[in-house]
Amino acid sequence: MSFIFPGNPMGAPNLLVPLAMFGWIPVVLYLFSKLPARQAVVSSFLGAWLFLPQAVLELNGIPDYTKISATCYGILLATSIFDVGRFKAFKLGWLDLPMLIWCLCPIVTSLANGLGPYDGFSISLDQTMTWGVPYFLGRIYLSSLMGLRHLAIGIFIGGLVYVPLCLFEVRLSPQLHRIVYGAFAGAGFDQTIRLNGFRPTVFMNHGLTVAAFMMAATLIGLWLWHTGAVKQVWNIPMGWLVAALFFTFLLTRSTGALAIFFIGIVFLFVAKQFRTALPIYLMVAAIGIYLYVNAGTTTYSSDQLLEALAPFFPADRLDSLAFRFNNEEVLVDHARQQFWLGWGGWNRSRVFLPGTDKLAIQDSLWVLSFGVFGAVGLISLFSAMLLPVVTLFWSRYPARTWTNPQVAPAVAVAIMIVLYMVDCLSNAMINPIYILACGGVAGLAMSSEPNRQLTQQLGRLRSYRTAVAQANIRQPSLSQAAAPNAIQPDS
Repeated sequence: MSFIFPGNPMGAPNLLVPLAMFGWIPVVLYLFSKLPARQAVVSSFLGAWLFLPQAVLELNGIPDYTKISATCYGILLATSIFDVGRFKAFKLGWLDLPMLIWCLCPIVTSLANGLGPYDGFSISLDQTMTWGVPYFLGRIYLSSLMGLRHLAIGIFIGGLVYVPLCLFEVRLSPQLHRIVYGAFAGAGFDQTIRLNGFRPTVFMNHGLTVAAFMMAATLIGLWLWHTGAVKQVWNIPMGWLVAALFFTFLLTRSTGALAIFFIGIVFLFVAKQFRTALPIYLMVAAIGIYLYVNAGTTTYSSDQLLEALAPFFPADRLDSLAFRFNNEEVLVDHARQQFWLGWGGWNRSRVFLPGTDKLAIQDSLWVLSFGVFGAVGLISLFSAMLLPVVTLFWSRYPARTWTNPQVAPAVAVAIMIVLYMVDCLSNAMINPIYILACGGVAGLAMSSEPNRQLTQQLGRLRSYRTAVAQANIRQPSLSQAAAPNAIQPDS
């Protein structure tokens, strides 16, 4: 029993792999002993995701030992030692139900397919460790404006730390995982070559994962800078840091991530200009319609989508997208035969491509969840990730509050969750940072106390502007008007 690299089974992990993986739990305990709990949680997840190897220790009957599970075990243990009151303070809310269903549905799926209770409980445990535990940790640690601020700044700083590593691999090809841990994280080195250059992978499983993370760091940094939520990091003005991040992000050579980045820009600046979150609600509705049409009917929209994207993307990228769509159509047709509960594990959700001896590839998370866990799994997964964001913007922090420096970090993180789910329509790259964030957003959205301070501040600001307009004198800036009555961070 030893560690393997799932993306490169022929690669041989070196001695540093087990040392890093097993040593991470003591590192998490040390972080909790030296840092405030929220910062320790954020540092633990980001440190593991950015720097631990893409290694797995396969275990029978219990979740495999991965960088995600190592972090979750470490934080749960640290909470039991240093902060046990967090467990007692947790109360299950209505927004938690979709995630609970997503974690438990494998049991029902396995029983419905005759695979037995052991199979169902084993998959459910694995799903709970991958999705449920990060979500739960977000609920108990990040369910406040201050908690999500810590996460937003952590993601931004993580992106900055990755800048020199990405530039190294852009110049010399993706080599860091091999140099440090003994082998490449993935077997397909040809996928690292894009647009006449190298796409960095650093310590992640794919270049697309790195591009998505750098996109998130850039977008969050841009909004923190624009709203004045953070003015400098390491005594360097935010403008320079955001520019460096954006330049590096472009060098990750991902047209998909770039398109999603500009969608995020539209969300944020439409909200600022017109004080509405309507584009986000429309995007969430579009995701639901896309899933309904493609999973619930025999009508496919892939050809129309490819035609719409043709003027904006190069031919090779469109060919790649068409390949994915062709595979998806075959897989979805098969998934509809077990519509509600899916086929379960053991590759039963996959089929051979017509006329070939090759299994269809499950590239997107929605196809994977629909095929394995059916409509119940698909609906619960997307509801678990999107409902907290919609609820937060609808009932707690409408668009007119988004430029407030206290609210802006939480807004940026919540929008990144929506953009991540957009990406999941074409990719299946599970990222625990967004799951952790989703737990925090859900907790903040369900907070029992109304945000009276924010409402009072906006009311005072509107009254002040009215008085100024009537007196026909020059107005101070928003930050000047709000400064004497700034919102106190949530506890």
